[in-house]
Amino acid sequence: MQKSASASSLGPGGIDLSQIFFKPTQNTSTPSPTKRHTKISVIGTGNVGMAIAQTILTQDLADELALVDAKADKLRGEMLDLQHAAAFLPRTRILASTDYSATGGSDLCIVTAGARQNPGESRLNLLQRNVEMFQGIIPPLARSSPDTILMIVSNPVDVLTYVAWKLSGFPSNRVIGSGTNLDSSRFRFLIADHLDVNAQDVQAYIVGEHGDSSVALWSSISVGGVPVLSFLEKQQIPYEKEALERIHKAVVESADEVISLKGYTSWAIGYSAANLARSLLRDQRKIHPVSVLANGFYGIGGDVFLSLPALLGRGGVLGVTNVHLTDEEAQRLRNSARTISEVQSQLGL
Repeated sequence: MQKSASASSLGPGGIDLSQIFFKPTQNTSTPSPTKRHTKISVIGTGNVGMAIAQTILTQDLADELALVDAKADKLRGEMLDLQHAAAFLPRTRILASTDYSATGGSDLCIVTAGARQNPGESRLNLLQRNVEMFQGIIPPLARSSPDTILMIVSNPVDVLTYVAWKLSGFPSNRVIGSGTNLDSSRFRFLIADHLDVNAQDVQAYIVGEHGDSSVALWSSISVGGVPVLSFLEKQQIPYEKEALERIHKAVVESADEVISLKGYTSWAIGYSAANLARSLLRDQRKIHPVSVLANGFYGIGGDVFLSLPALLGRGGVLGVTNVHLTDEEAQRLRNSARTISEVQSQLGL
C-alpha cells in the first residue's frame, strides 16, 4: 500500500501537470547536498501510534512519515485522514504500507505495536507474545534502515527495548525506550500543581522501571533552580515522607486512572515521543529519563534497560547524567534493575 496518487497526474493522458503548471526559474543550481531529508516511521497505528504521528506532523519534525500496520484497511484510512489535513499542516509526505520496506531510509523508527492482554492471561505469557511479535518487526526494520535509531514505546517498555536491542544487533546508543519520560512529566505536573508554578520550571526525574518499581529522585528536585528538600530543611519547614510517597504513587497510578476513564492513554505519550524525536533528530542534546542500557551505571550489572537521565542527540544516547543519588535511591534503583532482570531471564533470548 502506497500513498494516494498525486493529483498532478490528472492531465489528459496522465500528463504530469506539475511540469507545465509552474514556469521554471533561470540559472538554478541543484539543492545543497548538506540539506537533510528527515524520515520517521511509526510501527503500529493504534491510539498511541496515531497520537505520535499526529504530534510529529503538527510539530513539523519530519519531511516524510511512514506508517506501518498489519491491518491494511485501517492503515489506509488513517493515512488518508492525515493527508486530507495537508492544507493545515507543514508539508510532509505521508505513506502507509503493511510492508516494512516502506520504512527504508528512516532516521527514526518508533515502535508502538503490541499484543493486548487476554482475560486471565498472565503478564509473562503476554510478554512472550509481544516478543514473538517483535521477532517479526525489529529484524526487517533493521534491514530496511541499518542506520536508524529505534525508539520503543510498546509495553513493558524496558524489557521490550532490551528485546529490540538483541534482535536488531544495533549498538546500544541507537536503541532507546520511551521509559519514564512521560512518568517524569506527570511527576513535574503534580509538583507544579502543588506549588502553583509552571511545570517547565520544575526539574524532577522518575527513573528505573516504567512501572511499579520506579524510583522518584526527590533529592534532586528543584524549582526555579532551588533544590526543594534542602530549601525546606534550611527553612526548618517539616515535611512528611508519606506525602512524598503519595505523590509518587499518584504518578505510578495515573495511567491506570486515564485508562479507566477513557479506555486508553494516547495524547500524553504522543507528546512525550515527539519530544524525544525532536531531541534526537534536531541534535538538541537535551536530558531525558529514557530506557537505556544501564550496565555499569549506579552499580547496576548485566544487560538491563531501564530509565536514567540520558543526553540525547543525533547519535542517539550520547551519555548518562551523573545525578547524585542518596543511598536509599541508589538501592531502590538497583532493586528496580533486579526486577526487570528477573523478567528478562525468563525470555530465553
